[in-house]
Amino acid sequence: MIPFAGSPLDRASEKRTDPKWIESKRRDPSSLILPMWRLEPFLLGREDSDPPVELGLVQPERADSLAHGGAPCIFLGLDGDRAIFALDLSEADDPAKAGPLAGLGRFRDARTAAQMVSLKDAAIIGQAKAMIDWHQRHGFCPRCGAPTKMVDAGYRRLCDSCKAEHFPRVDPVVIMLATHGEACLVGRGKQFPPGMFSALAGFIEPGETVEEAVRRELMEEASLKVGAVSYYATQPWPFPSSLMIGCFAKAESREAKVDENELAEVRWIERSLARELIAGKHVEGLRVPPPIAIAYHLIKAFALGEE
Repeated sequence: MIPFAGSPLDRASEKRTDPKWIESKRRDPSSLILPMWRLEPFLLGREDSDPPVELGLVQPERADSLAHGGAPCIFLGLDGDRAIFALDLSEADDPAKAGPLAGLGRFRDARTAAQMVSLKDAAIIGQAKAMIDWHQRHGFCPRCGAPTKMVDAGYRRLCDSCKAEHFPRVDPVVIMLATHGEACLVGRGKQFPPGMFSALAGFIEPGETVEEAVRRELMEEASLKVGAVSYYATQPWPFPSSLMIGCFAKAESREAKVDENELAEVRWIERSLARELIAGKHVEGLRVPPPIAIAYHLIKAFALGEE
């Protein structure tokens, strides 16, 4: 399974518009809260705990004293009959160092935390991080500039001034591996560490299909013309809130030229080399992204002949 996918929660979206039900679950002692501090999820255990570690879900009474008035508390879904919420504690000093969370665990960058917990907990982290990030960015109405308020358990913001409604948005991104025979094309971003190569990617533009975006991005970044485009899988990517649409594309040749405004380098790697890289070997000083990224799974599928 690809990280951030496969949430174990029933989102129970039909319940979000019932404020009485949401409030009853919010105060129910059996419910659980995921504290988020400056977009970092809370993890249980000591600093030196070996993964997998446990997600820091706590009882409402333990989290409530840490939140300032109006702090976003997002309903994530149901685990059986138990409700799971994410609570934004960004206005507090580090809550792991004092108060009811002290000694229980620590806050960690969401990308790091997702690699330390189970795949199911990583999906919960991804949903919580993306939702709270959206609320932090949308406190004011883009239509009239007036303050907005959170409604529907966190899945809508309403402007009392012009009555505009605002909903969380997900940005679609194509991420693709071009192939030609027994080789695939990978690229190194200018911000990447030395030797790190990944699949090429880019945002889908208005009025564009997935296939058109794949062909455009490969032409823009690598001057590569491709034919057939096939879908592989998607990944919710909460940095801040994208849907990575993984694809394979059949290149017409291996004549590729890097756009230096976009990338530092592109290169073809043979399937045998891809297998070694996926196995964790640093062959010829090269490496690929870790399993948290869908790029890893695209390269792995190609390495195993599953594209």
